[in-house]
Amino acid sequence: MKKSLRLFLTGSVQGMFFEQFLVENAKKVGVKGYLRKLEDGRMEIFIEGDSDKVDEAVAICKRGTQHTQIRHVEEKPEKFQDFKEFKVLKI
Repeated sequence: MKKSLRLFLTGSVQGMFFEQFLVENAKKVGVKGYLRKLEDGRMEIFIEGDSDKVDEAVAICKRGTQHTQIRHVEEKPEKFQDFKEFKVLKI
């Protein structure tokens, strides 16, 4: 079953290393979507794919790297968009 989620992460998530970490893990897990830094300091991540793979990617996002300090995660179910890749968007 397909699943789509939008995450908003608050904390120390602005580094390029964290972006690279998420892109690499999204490709490894097999999910599509995007991430982008928002002007208010949060990171928005849209993840879609098979339900179990999305759940695995969300767990990775919540865990972060050893240098990431995630204070709050907001999850919102979304309509499936059928993205072809996972990429970093710039505002």
